[in-house]
Amino acid sequence: MNTKPIKGKGASTNPSHRFTDESIEYDIDETTGQLQKPARKIHTDHTKGIISKNQSPDIPFDVSINPYRGCEHGCAYCYARPTHEFLNMSPGLDFETKIVAKYDAPKLLREKLASESWKPQTLVMSGVTDPYQPVEKELKITRQCIEVLTESYHPLVIITKNYGVTRDIDLLKKLADVRAVRVVLSITSLKNELIGTLEPRTSRPKKRLKAVRELTEAGIPVHVNIAPIIPGLTDEEIVPIMEASAEAGAESVSCTILRLPYSVKDIFLKWLDDHQPNRKQKVINKLKSLKDGKLNRSEFGERFRGDGAYGEQIRQLMDIHKKRLGLNKNREPLNCGDFRRPATDQLTLF
Repeated sequence: MNTKPIKGKGASTNPSHRFTDESIEYDIDETTGQLQKPARKIHTDHTKGIISKNQSPDIPFDVSINPYRGCEHGCAYCYARPTHEFLNMSPGLDFETKIVAKYDAPKLLREKLASESWKPQTLVMSGVTDPYQPVEKELKITRQCIEVLTESYHPLVIITKNYGVTRDIDLLKKLADVRAVRVVLSITSLKNELIGTLEPRTSRPKKRLKAVRELTEAGIPVHVNIAPIIPGLTDEEIVPIMEASAEAGAESVSCTILRLPYSVKDIFLKWLDDHQPNRKQKVINKLKSLKDGKLNRSEFGERFRGDGAYGEQIRQLMDIHKKRLGLNKNREPLNCGDFRRPATDQLTLF
């Protein structure tokens, strides 16, 4: 279906998904030729568990917590889009507008950490969708979870694209005092116009760098992830992003190459048609050069990196400028030694 882009949305369609043969109904505005801009709907998640265990050997953490499913940020390339398919929702506009909130997350987290079976280990928030997406301003589920973690002095890594993380500096400082926290800011580009269509509801680049600076000044260590590098579109910004991150106070930096699993490929290619048609073929060709002639690789150890001569060039570029800018500090394991179990309302036998 040839639909026009929708302002403020990364996807312009609501495609069906791999778990159903049923087509998804579309309502087209006859005047604009767009899908009618859907309103946000919040659904309640009724999960009985809140901590997810990682089974992937190429992901550098074992446990994570995701306060939300779906993400209003609407990043056109988001590898998490296919997770909405498990809810029988579209990875397109549904992913950006049908947000599933885990209202019981703080309570479930408290119960888990209070259990004698729980052994403290670095907990990542969030491994899938952004914990500081716009709905967090209203629901504050992420903050409530951090309150539990702070009370427990439990080690925490936060991954976000949103300046909203600075709201919780008061809590994160307490974890920083015992070396139990790190914030990872993802920065894709320094160009506002590009980010406005590629990552339409994220914080703009200057705000993310401002977050790096404010967190650092508060004594909270910050790592910047250039993620994802989109070959042929944002790869020319690798060094400027590193320089801006160093100036803002980041301790270290890393990068990941664009991933296009399942339905993400078609959503992203449609985004290129809508917003970067002159660069589309260049992006495709350079991505294939990094992915052994494919647009995506799903093998563990290969899916996040780029191979070939260009992949090696990116790695060498990163290494040279990490050293030059002092962004090669070792990220030491977070401290688990000060952990204490949080209080609960449950009565004990003794």
